[in-house]
Amino acid sequence: MENDWHRVDPSLFNGRNFLTMGNYTPVWALGLMSGTSMDGIDAAIVQTDGCKVVATGPAVTLAYDNSLRNAICDATGKTNVKAPLIDELTDAHVSVVNEIFAQHPEYREKVKVIGLHGHTMLHAPQDRITLQIGDGERLARAVGIDVVYDFRSADVARGGQGAPLAPLYHCAIFRDLNRPIAVINIGGISNITWIGDDDGTSPIAFDTGPGNALLDDWVQDKTGDLLDRDGQISASGLADDTIVEKLMRHPYFDKSPPKSLDRHDFSLLPFQSLSPRDGAATLVRFTCRSILSGLDHVPQLPKRLLITGGGRRNPTIMGNLSHISAVPVDPVETVGWNGDSMEAQAFAFLAVRSLRGLPLSIPSTTGVPSPTKGGILSKAR
Repeated sequence: MENDWHRVDPSLFNGRNFLTMGNYTPVWALGLMSGTSMDGIDAAIVQTDGCKVVATGPAVTLAYDNSLRNAICDATGKTNVKAPLIDELTDAHVSVVNEIFAQHPEYREKVKVIGLHGHTMLHAPQDRITLQIGDGERLARAVGIDVVYDFRSADVARGGQGAPLAPLYHCAIFRDLNRPIAVINIGGISNITWIGDDDGTSPIAFDTGPGNALLDDWVQDKTGDLLDRDGQISASGLADDTIVEKLMRHPYFDKSPPKSLDRHDFSLLPFQSLSPRDGAATLVRFTCRSILSGLDHVPQLPKRLLITGGGRRNPTIMGNLSHISAVPVDPVETVGWNGDSMEAQAFAFLAVRSLRGLPLSIPSTTGVPSPTKGGILSKAR
């Protein structure tokens, strides 16, 4: 491996200068993402030097079995997560790594580092707390590849929000598009990355509000299904705009970024008087309204909204967004990217940045006082 692999570049940056800083040799990295929607683990491979994305490789998703999903759900919001759950979750990550290499064995020797996001159990940056579980050392030993994990703690310790962390990756892959542009990730929580038309302008990022988590919880509670598959339940209901208007008066939406949310910052209590279908429709409307309210906090209206994450697969969400948005709304596939793997790709990219001593977050994306490095390295033994 080239000698510059762990070379630290002490430079700080403004705007998007990080896209060209340094002269590093690209390597293959594998990213792992377990989102707050709790549906499973995404794995994706990219070739990157930590500044540019040279190529994207294969991606796979491993769904959680019901027992692990339920155990994660029961432990969410707690700081004293028991070791057996951490081990079981880590072993599920081992399985998805083995699966992607089984399907694409040519990458087993190519991949030099794994970025392990882990699963967020609690996110309270106002208390300087963020907890993602997943044992980097256990994973590194099991698969024989170095692992970078704990991406958020350094940012939160310095007073940042610790989220979102994907914006630097968004800038790297979307820099050739017609800007300004906004990337909306609709996962368990929704977040936005706004990228201006001037390379000297820093990206702006923050959580906009609920994503799929509340809708999934509602559908599971009312119907037993895990999600609003193909938007069928929400499409058959009628949204209660009175409830939506009350929810949109929550102070979070007027608060200026940087800002981020925990999965449980909003609840299902306001929807309990509604039928399963009407509740689902109202949750979709609330999600879309909160996403578009985020555009009040960016300097310039984007020319289009590019949607990634599981929410782009829900036609009711996409239809609502398109109906109430003043700009075109498209899935990221329209510009050649895979919305199922982008978050995992981002943590492969960030793992390489971590090893090269490059910042993972900047003031305009998390509110951290200055560009901040992060991640902990577990060496394969």
